[in-house]
Amino acid sequence: MARTLRFIIVPKVAHPWFDEVNRGAQAQAGILSRELGVEIVVDYMPPSIAAVVEQNAILEKAARSRPSGIAVDPVDAVGNMTAINRIRDQGIPLVLFDSPSPDSTITSVGNNFAQQGIIASERLVKLIGCAGKVAVMQGYPTAPNHKERYEAQMAVLGKYPGITIVDGGIDNDDIETAFQQASAVLESHPDLSGYLCCDASGPIGIAAAIKKAGKAGKVKVVGMDGIRPILDAINEGVIESSSATIPRMQGSMSVLMLWQASLGVQMPQAIDTGIDVITQENVDIYLADAV
Repeated sequence: MARTLRFIIVPKVAHPWFDEVNRGAQAQAGILSRELGVEIVVDYMPPSIAAVVEQNAILEKAARSRPSGIAVDPVDAVGNMTAINRIRDQGIPLVLFDSPSPDSTITSVGNNFAQQGIIASERLVKLIGCAGKVAVMQGYPTAPNHKERYEAQMAVLGKYPGITIVDGGIDNDDIETAFQQASAVLESHPDLSGYLCCDASGPIGIAAAIKKAGKAGKVKVVGMDGIRPILDAINEGVIESSSATIPRMQGSMSVLMLWQASLGVQMPQAIDTGIDVITQENVDIYLADAV
């Protein structure tokens, strides 16, 4: 085995949720280094904005450094990401995280994203008594995980004739954009009953907009993910609950899979890191472990 292994983590964008992924990755690297007696280094390379061109450039830079492996959360379908295809052609081990795998040749670390969307939307439907206006905010629309959540939410809401679906905006995985979009939606639809979203930026921006509009508790929000600002909003009652991924586990398992791939071990197609449902009843548990 090489004395030093260097893995690179490339998220969609610089964001607090991906900081949690990095924490999990660094922790796993520390465990493996200690237990194996080798040095395992994890370089975290977040793009400044969520965009295909930006992420491709970061991935190209990562590949040129000839790392032992790369874990990426793609902003578009893998087939459309030219840098990912070149990384695979170069034989650099590749793992996807927080994204479904397009085929059995790439390991995916994450949860069932459609199920995550279903959990959130079904919970919201019950909260509003199966009737009323519901806004759905998209994340980065081409991102495979965001797309699966959005389509699942729309399918659930479409089953209820008493629910009117409202365009909740597109945040492009940016918190300030989510705030601006949600503020506009709340102004245009003063009778809004509920709000859903597809990424970790959505609930933070939506919660801020609801607080500013003085509609906390009046507009029911079921969020996505469970980083500190979302947990605080649940604790305050601005967000009712959240269907949450487990980002530290995604980072941890990504490094573990990259290590396995570097050894030439046969890889699984998917590692399911699970879904947490965070409510006011259990949010204290999550807050105690939050950064």
